[in-house]
Amino acid sequence: MEDIPMKQRTQLDRDAWVQAAIEVLAEEGVAGLRVEVLAKRLKVTKGSFYWHFQDRRDLLLAVLQFWKEGRIRDIVKQTRAQPGRELEQIYHVIDIYSTTRSRRGMMIELAVRDWARRDPEAAAIVAEVDDTRLRCARELFLACGVPMEEASSRCMLLYAYVFGLSLMIYDKFDSDIARLKRDIADLIARSAAMTQTQAPTTPLPTAVK
Repeated sequence: MEDIPMKQRTQLDRDAWVQAAIEVLAEEGVAGLRVEVLAKRLKVTKGSFYWHFQDRRDLLLAVLQFWKEGRIRDIVKQTRAQPGRELEQIYHVIDIYSTTRSRRGMMIELAVRDWARRDPEAAAIVAEVDDTRLRCARELFLACGVPMEEASSRCMLLYAYVFGLSLMIYDKFDSDIARLKRDIADLIARSAAMTQTQAPTTPLPTAVK
């Protein structure tokens, strides 16, 4: 292992390597996560990497942990609702996860999912995130008075729509994509079993593309 000057050690920490790895993951997938590539991007020697990580696998596990903690933190935040405003929060979840505002996040998510097809540890992390994602969304539907089985189906449908949309090019399919998305959101969010005490929902932004 190369000797690393103390100045370099203090300038570049473990988190910097993980952040750079996340960017490469979004652009090139897990196959692009090579020590040489990251060192060049960070303008340091490979020796700096081995000051913070035992090997490439150690970095990969750190990337998975970083992604998992960030996703779960965001999921909990986005699905937290004030009592009586759960239906409005469901619309918010559909909106925030199906727009271009989260395009980079979706690129990372898809890269992690592709990685999980070949790596059991990555698959276990994705399964944990998905379980949190579905359970949190289901709690919103349950709070709206939707029965358990239907709530499970609706939260599954919600995320099938969100992830499916990220894989499609649909701009020319309809003359009013914003209206199309609002209609789909209504189909996912509203149930005949819902209580009548829910606050009026805020319509999805008409500028959504």
